[in-house]
Amino acid sequence: MKKIKNLILLMLCLSTVMAFASGSQESGSSDDETRVAVILGLSGLGDLSFNDLVYTGLEKADEELGVKFDYVEPKSISDFETYMQQLASMETYDVILCIGFDQVDPLVKVAPQFPGQNFAIIDAFVEIPNVVSVVAQEHEGSFLAGALAGLVKASSLTNDNNEIGYIAALDIPSLNKFYAGYEAGARYVNPDVTVVPNFVGGNAPFSDITTAKEIALKQFSQGVDLIYHAAGGSGLGLFQAAKEAGFYAIGVNSNQNILEPDHIIASMLKRVDVAAYKICEQAKAGTLPLGELVSLGLADEGVGYTVEGSNVSIDPSIIEAVEALKQKVLDGELVVPDSPDKVDAFLESAAK
Repeated sequence: MKKIKNLILLMLCLSTVMAFASGSQESGSSDDETRVAVILGLSGLGDLSFNDLVYTGLEKADEELGVKFDYVEPKSISDFETYMQQLASMETYDVILCIGFDQVDPLVKVAPQFPGQNFAIIDAFVEIPNVVSVVAQEHEGSFLAGALAGLVKASSLTNDNNEIGYIAALDIPSLNKFYAGYEAGARYVNPDVTVVPNFVGGNAPFSDITTAKEIALKQFSQGVDLIYHAAGGSGLGLFQAAKEAGFYAIGVNSNQNILEPDHIIASMLKRVDVAAYKICEQAKAGTLPLGELVSLGLADEGVGYTVEGSNVSIDPSIIEAVEALKQKVLDGELVVPDSPDKVDAFLESAAK
């Protein structure tokens, strides 16, 4: 795998392709080797979250399937369309993988221009014939994180203030799925618990460590000593605050417990590594479900949670209770709400 460092290299590759191309617009490489191009999110590699997980899935596909990949790290939203145009023009890749909802608008513009090029997007839905969309059922994984938080608040591990925190990058539907599941899980096991939500916002909501830290410290000053985040790289600010002020946090996407094992009690796993691997696998087999929306939940191992790597001692009965709830979701006994306005109805139905 390699990083395509800049557009000069892309243009050189493009000119070479155009010099020898037959003029046909067909997706894929010229030999039997499957190649994937990846346009990462703005937080780039090293975010210890979304992008790093995607990269892990691609490395696994390289090792196990022989699927080769190249990647680019855009620095601004305006880079997305440029990279999509250049990569598609190269006629080299079996699929161009776009990461994150902020690539939707450029993909909607570019994909129809290259009908013979396969595209995929993780974490959004683009209804175009040559695009496969893969999303996660974050609300299911967050339900388990919320149940864990609600049970922990009812234990002696935290203070008597029955409030738990939530920090998201933005107040948008895709991130509200995290909030809905989290609140539903917490209130399902602890009816009196209250969730305190805040949003990072600004120009860099997924990489603004300073603002996330300020929010976390403010919540803590108001008595909230257990906070879950859905803010990408900004979540590192939550962990810094938890360490400095002495409270607890819940990570997201990857297993973030190891970052501050004395203060992160668990992580909700959003397995975009699984999504990236599946896309590579399907590209190699020629079975990409183009034009379709694929949703990965607990049953697909697309989401989950883990306490592995945390040094915080949680009563085993709490873990047993969370596992029992997980099984109820898998069995279809509980259908977790995917938006905040559905939480009350879910809880009323579950109480019957």
